[in-house]
Amino acid sequence: MSAHETGAGGTSIDNVIEMRGVTKRYGSFTALDDVSVALEANMIHGLLGRNGAGKTTMMQLLTAQNFATAGVIEVFGEQPYENAGVLSRTCFIREALKYPDNYRLHHALSAAAMVYPNWDAAFAESLVEEFAVPRKRPIKKLSRGQLSAVGVIIGLASRAPLTFFDEPYLGLDAVARQLFYDRLLADYAEHPRTVVLSTHLIDEVSELIEHVVLIDKGRILIDEDAEVLRGRAVTVTGPAQAVESFAAGHTELHREQLGGFLRVTLSGVTPQPALSAQGIEFEPVSLQQLVVRTTQSNVGGPGADLAVAGSTNRKVLS
Repeated sequence: MSAHETGAGGTSIDNVIEMRGVTKRYGSFTALDDVSVALEANMIHGLLGRNGAGKTTMMQLLTAQNFATAGVIEVFGEQPYENAGVLSRTCFIREALKYPDNYRLHHALSAAAMVYPNWDAAFAESLVEEFAVPRKRPIKKLSRGQLSAVGVIIGLASRAPLTFFDEPYLGLDAVARQLFYDRLLADYAEHPRTVVLSTHLIDEVSELIEHVVLIDKGRILIDEDAEVLRGRAVTVTGPAQAVESFAAGHTELHREQLGGFLRVTLSGVTPQPALSAQGIEFEPVSLQQLVVRTTQSNVGGPGADLAVAGSTNRKVLS
């Protein structure tokens, strides 16, 4: 079978995950709206979006914790529901994991060792020391940061072929979060697997992420390699008339005007140093800025007219 052939379920063997036309409704509320996305194997994917955008719903469907209203979901080429072969290869770590009241750290680690075939006990023990998690204290009495560390330890030491981190590290301080990023990157390099990071801390993880999926209001706004995205947008600043002339015909994500000066974020633009003589300056846009500006441009909702009032000729990213 070639690298781009498909398995029995129709999923490319290059892809661990495929969602095709997936919709999830809760009564009259649509959490996911006709989502189609594929995640390649052995990559770190960033699942980004605001609170309520649909990130957790998407991960719950992929880990068989909920059912789609419509569409097709395949994980490792198979549907994940009541599929032990798929679920045993999947680890889902979310914020504030619940444990039995009598559990201590060793109970949680022992349970994880039974669930995950690739469990590395020695790696888990080294992480316990590095994150300084109390061994004898009941888990229910751990601080939020310590509880977050337990989830991170299990997610890393599971070495599951598909691992989801649904913002479990929000309780960690900056030093502990950096430790998590360092250990994730080092272990991923030695033991490649598919990792999905759902986070609001985009600047912190921007150098880790290889592929970006941005979701807003249940729809996919961006599905792109991170390296491509890093060069996609620039901010153009200068005299309003000169910037307006340059921006004409380009996709506009955001603008700010102060007096006679205009600052516009544009997609698909190549900086032109020669324009500095006209007072025009070009600045790179970070991944976080691109995500924020793209989400802001979606204020009208999918399919709506997203142009800002008073700028009927302006293009925006849909």
